[in-house]
Amino acid sequence: MSSSPIFLFHKPRNIVTTKSDELGRKTVYDVLPAWVRDDGWIPVGRLDRDTRGLLLFVQGGRLMDALSRPGTHDKTYEVWVRGRVHDTAPLLKGVKTALGLLRAKEVRVLGGAAQKTRLEVVLDEGKNRHIRRLFGALRDPQRGTPLKVVELKRVQFGPVKLDVPSGAWRFLTEDECAALA
Repeated sequence: MSSSPIFLFHKPRNIVTTKSDELGRKTVYDVLPAWVRDDGWIPVGRLDRDTRGLLLFVQGGRLMDALSRPGTHDKTYEVWVRGRVHDTAPLLKGVKTALGLLRAKEVRVLGGAAQKTRLEVVLDEGKNRHIRRLFGALRDPQRGTPLKVVELKRVQFGPVKLDVPSGAWRFLTEDECAALA
């Protein structure tokens, strides 16, 4: 893999991961410095408008393809779900959704509050709204209602951990770039 620079951005909620938006919504390029757009930086993968967290940017399409290839780098998310999650086995085996069978590589229940559950979910591939669809296909055992993701944050991409506040960015270190290779 190239030794090209890579930077990490902590994407806030309500920002879309695209260069321009036909609905006039704020994009990552609106909140990052102008040189990001001017110098051709591109995001590695996407985070939907309601998801916040770690988003990597690179300058080369080949590097982007290498980093986003399914199975290359696990992505770790902190997830808050409305409803109680006690049994994580279906998430690991896979659940049927409109996109076919979706599964998580790892799931840990971290706790909860009131009628919400906090989890850590690791994916080795990411399809459109993967985590939201995964939980939406399951039901709260007490209420019988579909589980709903109410907060979703990517906290790690491969070996790189989110360590800057929302809206901030930084270049990866040489060691971090080497670890992604």
